[in-house]
Amino acid sequence: MCRLYAMRASEPTKVECSLVLAQNALMQQSQGDAEGLVHGHGWGVADYRETVPMIEKQTWAAYHGEHFRKTAARVYAHTVVAHVRQATVGGTALENTHPFQNGRWVFAHNGTVPNFDRVRDLMIDHIDPLLRNDIKGITDSEHVFYYLLTRIMRHPDQPLHEVVGRALRQIIDWSHSVDPNEEVGLNIVLTDGDRLVGSRYNRTLWHLVKTDVAVCGVCGRTHVQHDTGADYRAVEIASEPISGENWQSFANGVVYAIDKDLHFRIDPLPARAGAVAA
Repeated sequence: MCRLYAMRASEPTKVECSLVLAQNALMQQSQGDAEGLVHGHGWGVADYRETVPMIEKQTWAAYHGEHFRKTAARVYAHTVVAHVRQATVGGTALENTHPFQNGRWVFAHNGTVPNFDRVRDLMIDHIDPLLRNDIKGITDSEHVFYYLLTRIMRHPDQPLHEVVGRALRQIIDWSHSVDPNEEVGLNIVLTDGDRLVGSRYNRTLWHLVKTDVAVCGVCGRTHVQHDTGADYRAVEIASEPISGENWQSFANGVVYAIDKDLHFRIDPLPARAGAVAA
């Protein structure tokens, strides 16, 4: 179990309220989520400067000290991914801490692939050898990331959300082949800074769509230096509703996508993975 947050916006946007100041900000979720669970095994925040992701990660709890607060306060970006960890596969270590990065790609995961040592044996040969060498930790999450990147690399002309959906279904099928009675948790977020895709599978996940610039009910300011007359659009994704705004729950078993133009779509996960792509 973990808690995650992501945002894509048409203009650089501050996320301090969502990460720290709001009633159920990510930092509050790390100290105690809706189920009373603590997510104190590390945190990470990623944002993009031009096309380059910048990631701050630490192995202590987000609610300890001022480091997470200071990191959240400086983030002002089009794309943000943040994560607080409750370790299930892999111990507390920086290499096991989300978000994970490879080039422009950033990834975070909430959930668990059960019996991962056995599922890994099925997955590892389908991760490109060059990418396999980039795996630093031992988490199920990082292996899922590099499997997704392999599928994306091998199918560059196919829609990103379709490639990711088929890859996630394959992971689910592998897990069920090991033990059909174990529940897989696959809430993910994956972005290259321009496009963002993710899923809800057996963990809670919510979204909030904003189509105008408003004064924040938490800090009393707007989060955007907005040009008058320009259109503004933002989509926030979170494991739990962060504020009293009109957050909507994702249905279980879906893939969502936000493209370069901030178009937001939600599709069901494929029913079956079919043959593993070469």
